[in-house]
Amino acid sequence: MNLTDLTWSEVDKLSRDLPVVVPVAALEQHGHHLPVFTDSMLLGEVVRRVGDTLQDKVLVAPLMWLGNSHHHIDFPGTLSATPRVYLDLLNDLTDNLITHGFKRIVFLNGHGGNTTPGKQAIFEARQRHRTRTDLLLLFATYWDSANPNQGRSDLVQSQMGHACEWETSMILRLAPHLVKDITKLQEVPFGFAFEPAYRGWITKDRTVPGHIGSPQFATPEKGEYLFQTFSTGVSQFLEQVIAWDGHSWG
Repeated sequence: MNLTDLTWSEVDKLSRDLPVVVPVAALEQHGHHLPVFTDSMLLGEVVRRVGDTLQDKVLVAPLMWLGNSHHHIDFPGTLSATPRVYLDLLNDLTDNLITHGFKRIVFLNGHGGNTTPGKQAIFEARQRHRTRTDLLLLFATYWDSANPNQGRSDLVQSQMGHACEWETSMILRLAPHLVKDITKLQEVPFGFAFEPAYRGWITKDRTVPGHIGSPQFATPEKGEYLFQTFSTGVSQFLEQVIAWDGHSWG
């Protein structure tokens, strides 16, 4: 069920063991061929499908479209919260829900740049509420919920990129009129390893056109498969959250 559809008194009657899903995404450049709202559009569709599957077993908050996208800020159209502002935003949302009595809070992510601050936010929240033994505070990214390559051999990529084969395929399925010509796009390799170190980077360190991966191989059929695969994976993950007994996992 959607939080936005309920009155406050209806929310008050809900079980506080009901998982609350907070979708978080971004508004940022996605190369020459995809709209800047790509991450939010894709996560929104995944969440819609998950909601149709789980219905009243989870409470879904409105999608938070402002993400931590400062690494893309050199590309016009990108709107971003700085990391500390983003941390504070997620911390406040967590505390709001805890104030209302909810105990199982899941941030469902659709943008890679949100991952580090998102994990830090729930880590900080757990420290503030350290005496609580009944809280389950989670941060999960939708494309980590399943491995699409296991069920489809024609996927060129084996991981999510940026404005890549996977994202382009899903937008071709969801809103094909927003996708520009992909036939002349060239692969931008994923590699950016400085092991054993982690190098700080901005997007222009990794790509000139703005995409990473192989968008030229995208198709709407792949997009539907990816939506089905990821929404099924997220639904199964949330079933684990629903079944959590307060101690063990899995």
